[in-house]
Amino acid sequence: MDAFSFYNPTKLIFGQGKTDTLSDELVIYDRNVLVVYGGGSIKKNGLYDSVMLQLEAAGCNVYELSGVEPNPRLDTVRKGIDICKESGIGFILAVGGGSVIDATKAIAVGARYNGDIWDIITKQEIATDAVPFGTILTLAATGSEMNSGSVITNWETHQKLGWGSVLSFPHFSILDPVNTVSVPKDQTVYGIVDMMTHVLEAYFHPAENTPLQDRMCESILQTVMETGPELLDDLKNLDHRETIMYCGTMALNGITQMGARGDWGTHNLEHAVSAVSDIPHAGGLAILFPHWMQYSIDVNVKRGAQLAERVFGVEREGREDKDVALEGIDRLAEFWRGIGAPTRLADYEIGEDQIEEIADIACERGIFGNYQKLDKDDVMYILQESL
Repeated sequence: MDAFSFYNPTKLIFGQGKTDTLSDELVIYDRNVLVVYGGGSIKKNGLYDSVMLQLEAAGCNVYELSGVEPNPRLDTVRKGIDICKESGIGFILAVGGGSVIDATKAIAVGARYNGDIWDIITKQEIATDAVPFGTILTLAATGSEMNSGSVITNWETHQKLGWGSVLSFPHFSILDPVNTVSVPKDQTVYGIVDMMTHVLEAYFHPAENTPLQDRMCESILQTVMETGPELLDDLKNLDHRETIMYCGTMALNGITQMGARGDWGTHNLEHAVSAVSDIPHAGGLAILFPHWMQYSIDVNVKRGAQLAERVFGVEREGREDKDVALEGIDRLAEFWRGIGAPTRLADYEIGEDQIEEIADIACERGIFGNYQKLDKDDVMYILQESL
């Protein structure tokens, strides 16, 4: 395996009823608090009222930024930064899913930067400070509650870019499965797909001698595939919500990539797709990932066969590795299709006339991918196969 160092300072507060411990976490932070949330679902399910009562009890001066988009926009981030600078915000609380948390990370860093946050997102500048922030997670999907990564969309330039900093880890994250019970079926499906692709990105890496990393990835995938369908049949089941929530966090908190840097090319490609069409991130991943796996199969066919056998139950005896690996890809696509994920770009009315624009955006920074290097011709082929 590769040499590595690991750092993750986020305090994870996990379990049913843990939302009520928010006020305990606030005592060491500034009283001027910005609450960031999305479209208002937290007002319908009562979480908003619970949070506000605890903030009031803690003596906080509360400011709000609502309306964070599913693919959080740069303009919204800039609004949050303006509030922080104008009102002297000393702590930010993200109440929502990955998009809300991603926006909050950018707001936290941008509030302590004299220039435009886009400078940091595009890696022209490096973050040097950030407003401390915490999260209350409402959607199990991205793992953003326990990592430093963030993805922000600049709709004016059709760029959707991932970035991160040692300063953009949440100080704490409260994961209460009760807060995910109201998540509708389609969003639950997207969450399942998203966390699985995070594990798959980590699994396909060029490092050698990674038996424990492989097994950790495989166990997360197996748990999601066992629990996910049961949850979709019983959306209010707290045990299933709890398990899926924990899987989502473990899928992308850095544990699975200790000593082995994953590929992440498919995520880069999907960012280009949704930068043009604004589709759900996980919907795009469900479409693209099997085609990327097929395209990349010869990079390490034994790794693909191992995944197929261990996770998807493909019989290996007497068969070539490539045949085993291909059947595993088919079973992955079948699983996603079976839970209701999209299968073609046409499902989102994305046609051949948009392919070159998407490819140009994906390749804007040159060749990408750590396991399978992709140039524009490679990207064009995968997109064509995904139509």
